[in-house]
Amino acid sequence: MSLSGSESDSLASRRSKKPKYSKFTQQELPACKPLLTPGIVIGAFSLIGIVFVPIGLASLSASQAVVELVDRYDAECVSANDKVGFIQDTKTDKACTRTITVPKPMKRPIHIYYQLENYYQNHRRYVKSRSDKQLRYKDSAHMIKNCEPEAASEDGAPIVPCGLIAWSLFNDTYAFSVNKKSIEVNKKNIAWDSDKSNKFGSDVYPSNFQKGDLIGGAKLNDKLPLSEQEDLIVWMRTAALPTFRKLYGRIETDIMASDEITVVIQNNYNTYSFGGTKALVLSTTSWIGGKNNFIGVAYVAIGGICLFLAMCFVVLYVVKPRVLGDPSYLSWNKETPDHPN
Repeated sequence: MSLSGSESDSLASRRSKKPKYSKFTQQELPACKPLLTPGIVIGAFSLIGIVFVPIGLASLSASQAVVELVDRYDAECVSANDKVGFIQDTKTDKACTRTITVPKPMKRPIHIYYQLENYYQNHRRYVKSRSDKQLRYKDSAHMIKNCEPEAASEDGAPIVPCGLIAWSLFNDTYAFSVNKKSIEVNKKNIAWDSDKSNKFGSDVYPSNFQKGDLIGGAKLNDKLPLSEQEDLIVWMRTAALPTFRKLYGRIETDIMASDEITVVIQNNYNTYSFGGTKALVLSTTSWIGGKNNFIGVAYVAIGGICLFLAMCFVVLYVVKPRVLGDPSYLSWNKETPDHPN
């Protein structure tokens, strides 16, 4: 059997072990290869320092302007030695009054947070114990596969919303008064708009929720759709770390320095059985958000290091200058012959 010339050439090329060269395999594609002269290095470090240090100082200033009050109340709000038994007794009055003195003026809106410590919302089984389709669609109430052990009621009816996350909804409540004058807490728009419109259905209503023998946390209003139950929506956005804060509401009035804030707390949530802690946080905000010194410190530190390195290079260049070589002799500036085919 004889082969034509083109077929024999094709067969020979397939059998050939000769490597095929290309600009990609030989790393000869166009690329930026700057020559780092002392002027470029000193200029780059100086530019980074000049930009970063003012940003860091501005961030620190904004963070210091934020007034933040943190009051841990889990230990003081339990009068019994058996804290777990106290918190689980449904007949005990768990009201607790706390007084906070304001050190600096607090301008509205004043954000109210509850802070939990040693609470692992990022646990794998806890995070998976929910049904996103059930939360979003009315006809998906039966989709409770991942919600065990809080999937169905005793008679087999699906729980809406199901799962451990919803079941453990935070249920401490706070009532505020300033100088013995009661003030309202605005609990509207505390959840993300994207969560309300895309993750929780406007036609999905709670069903069989917290109706079992073991109550995990707060109850829901059966007459409100899930998209309007913002406390639930905030809680369902699980935290990545064991210490976290979640928004409870806002105070829409200014509070002056030396004013006394009286908080009546219904201490219902059980953090005692696993060694967790609870705290109430009142905070103003600035253009950078809440109180956070890390960003400002990081910018100032990086900017300062860059300025220090720039000064070191300047001194080194002045004290012990070095003659630069001719860049035309660098390998990537030389003309290389084409590779053989």
